[in-house]
Amino acid sequence: MAFKVAFIGSHGVGKTTLVYGLAARLKARDHALEVVVEVARRCPLQLNEETSLAAQSWILHTQIGDEVIAEERYPIVLCDRSVLDNYVYLMLAKGTQAHLERLVEHWMTTYSLLVHVPVAPGPLTADGVRSTDTAFQATVATRLLQELEQRELDFIDLDSNDRSSWIDQVEDAVLPRLGPLQLALPEDDSR
Repeated sequence: MAFKVAFIGSHGVGKTTLVYGLAARLKARDHALEVVVEVARRCPLQLNEETSLAAQSWILHTQIGDEVIAEERYPIVLCDRSVLDNYVYLMLAKGTQAHLERLVEHWMTTYSLLVHVPVAPGPLTADGVRSTDTAFQATVATRLLQELEQRELDFIDLDSNDRSSWIDQVEDAVLPRLGPLQLALPEDDSR
């Protein structure tokens, strides 16, 4: 089973930057890994405040599919979102979906570590995909935290006032859980 880390939080908070930052640091230490990118960027349907059940279901199921493939191929998987993030957008748009609850509940147990990235003050940068409405961003963030608490999920909560140390905090949490890189080579006594 792969060691799977999901960076969770509302849109525009820095999850993608952290995922690729951690990936670079782990690769520099010779760890084999895969990054599961945010699948919403590939969704052919309407997103954000005007999203639909079809769009969010597509995102949720595509996320799971991408994670399954990554876990099969690599010992470490870094996810730019979790299925709970995707489900929160769906719940905000269309309410709780009984037929998806068990799937989301089960899939959240597949993550080895959840890292919550908080909302930072300031405007959102338009990226051509996600909403730039900071009120919507805050609503997503609040609901996600509520869901984490209600579902009693453990997570690392990064400090919104100390963004410069985020990557160090995450690396410090991940490295001890990965174990040694390789077996030590035997000493050559023939010299």
